[in-house]
Amino acid sequence: MKTAVVTARLDPETLAGLDKLAEYHERSRAWLVAKAVKKYVKEETEFFAFLQEGEDAIASGEFLTHEELMAEIKGMRQRDAA
Repeated sequence: MKTAVVTARLDPETLAGLDKLAEYHERSRAWLVAKAVKKYVKEETEFFAFLQEGEDAIASGEFLTHEELMAEIKGMRQRDAA
């Protein structure tokens, strides 16, 4: 597996925290940073895919207006109350 080196600037407080975590986990700074970046990229990629799904639904007309949604909720409440 090929990897790449990435440089980042960290403030002293963050670097100290990173060093404490590295010591606690008995891992290197690089290992922790790679793990954090991997998690961040995964979460952001999933979030943007979720947003794109909504944008695609809107583009294809698969959505409710605010008024339609409120009417649907009102109908649900009335059914529950009966």
